[in-house]
Amino acid sequence: MCGFAGMLCIDGRPADPAIVRRMAEVIRHRGPDDSGEYFSGPVGLGFRRLSILDLTSSGHQPMSTPDARFTIVFNGEIYNYRELRRELEAAGHVFRSTGDTEVLLHAYLQWGSDCLSRLNGMWAFLIHDQVRHVVFGSRDRFGIKPLFMYRDRECALFASEIKAIRASGLWQGDVNWPVAADFLLRARLDRTRETFWSKIEQIPPASAFELTQDGAYKEWVYWQLGCTESEAITDPAGQFAELFEDAIRLHMRSDVPVGVHLSGGLDSTSIICAAARVRAHEGTTSPLMAFSYMAEEYDETGYINDTLQQTGARLMKLQSEPVRFWSSLNELMWFQDEPFHSIYLLVAYELMRLTAANGIKVVLNGQGADETLAGYPNYFRDYWNSLLQAGQPGQAWAEIGRYADVHGGSRASMFARQGKHLLQGGLARCGAYRRVSAWSRRRQLAQDDWFNPHLREAVPLAESEVAPTDLNSSLLHSIACQPLPLYLRLEDRNSMAHSIEARVPFMDHRLVEFAFALPSNWRMRGPWNKYLLREAMRGRIPESVRARPEKFGFPVPVRDWMGKALYESARDMITSQASRDRGIYNIDSILRDLDRHRRGEIDVGYKVFNVVQFEAWSAIGRGPVTIPSTSSAS
Repeated sequence: MCGFAGMLCIDGRPADPAIVRRMAEVIRHRGPDDSGEYFSGPVGLGFRRLSILDLTSSGHQPMSTPDARFTIVFNGEIYNYRELRRELEAAGHVFRSTGDTEVLLHAYLQWGSDCLSRLNGMWAFLIHDQVRHVVFGSRDRFGIKPLFMYRDRECALFASEIKAIRASGLWQGDVNWPVAADFLLRARLDRTRETFWSKIEQIPPASAFELTQDGAYKEWVYWQLGCTESEAITDPAGQFAELFEDAIRLHMRSDVPVGVHLSGGLDSTSIICAAARVRAHEGTTSPLMAFSYMAEEYDETGYINDTLQQTGARLMKLQSEPVRFWSSLNELMWFQDEPFHSIYLLVAYELMRLTAANGIKVVLNGQGADETLAGYPNYFRDYWNSLLQAGQPGQAWAEIGRYADVHGGSRASMFARQGKHLLQGGLARCGAYRRVSAWSRRRQLAQDDWFNPHLREAVPLAESEVAPTDLNSSLLHSIACQPLPLYLRLEDRNSMAHSIEARVPFMDHRLVEFAFALPSNWRMRGPWNKYLLREAMRGRIPESVRARPEKFGFPVPVRDWMGKALYESARDMITSQASRDRGIYNIDSILRDLDRHRRGEIDVGYKVFNVVQFEAWSAIGRGPVTIPSTSSAS
């Protein structure tokens, strides 16, 4: 829920109300229900509220303690706020509201920064202490909720979105070309704290910080995911199922309607079935709303119908054409602040619009399940590597065989490739090999004739890059580096653009910690990915979904769209005067490959889309930071 902006004048000046208000106003889509501000000497806080819990004025922010010493602005949800409130009341705390913001504020009063380990939720917040002259802030364990920072010698700015910092008038930056080049040439996004805008960075997940009035900044990590197996887990599937049910129960806490984004896959089906059980237990009789999009090329109607029959949910389908999705590109780019990974996000953006149009302010989805429970096909290779590294070649041979029996392929050739991959992983830890690899990558980039040499030279190619070669390290990399940080960013901006709070139950830290305390064969086994979830959901979801081996998610036929319906639009943007003036493209080479793509000779759909959306993003930086007139925030 919500969005905020903060300002701390390090040079001693009072915070400028006009700047803080301007920053908060440009993100009003994050909180159309209420607004507030707070000023105390050099500190200014602005807030936009999306009312989810305690819809009364008691939930107004910024929120201060009765003695006015502490003031908080908070974006997110603390799902276990009721349990924490009871604990705090037993310690003598008195509450005036029924929501989670006041609970978070009092948790900080009671436990200081140690309160973070007690929180189950998603959050980004700032707390100003008028006595110590300190701003304390934090971001949740996985970075579900955003927090950006810009600092110079005179002030520090904080905000829920980059556009708020740009709107301050104090930021004097430009394109962060190493980040932009890494995206255009290698399609890499959201891997570090840097952003596409120079000098604006994001506070890392699982981090807390203090900033003093004189500008001293201290940041630390308060939580880290480990991989230590636990002997206390005697019934992995049963215990995970219980934890999952409780996670859904907590994520259903809301004073406004809750919906679900549903595909025919395992993750969203598990969520909606559990949500239906929670609602039945609580006596809720209104239909559970589900929202879905299915391209004709990836029809999952049968799976979804089985789920609807079990849950009694009411399904709303997004039905639109590629050209309609494409018309939202500039609007979407404004809300995202940075480029994204796939044309599918245009579909997801319209799905959020449909959700909002049906009166839903909270939506549950399955983000994080693939990265924590091993849902992507490449994790099979990492699992087999784990077995080989553990000295279990016989087990690896058996697992590869079971996989080949269902998915096809030669067991012998797969096993041989695993040996080669394992050898390469060992070599990658050798300094000389890494230096040669970096040179090879640079040479490969030089062969890409879509971009000029200066852009290629801006790509950061560190020698220390080492790809993970076992399942646990691969999953940790997916969670901390890519792709999860990107997906969480996209989900937050897409949902908040339509004033919807997106909740991700699979990112309940208890579920993640539980999964990482199990052996690898509870994530992958034979032909099955996400084996733990499949076993936990036995008898709880339709068997047709639980036992399906293929994975679609919410796919779109990018190759077909870029070669047909969107071909002319893409070509027009690539050949525009703005693209030519940018000076970073070889237009003729791009058009050559786009035409080959249209003829079906090659597939450069994603690469073309990245160029096109980079042009849309570049247009944002040339003009003032104003809210699009066509947006739902207007």
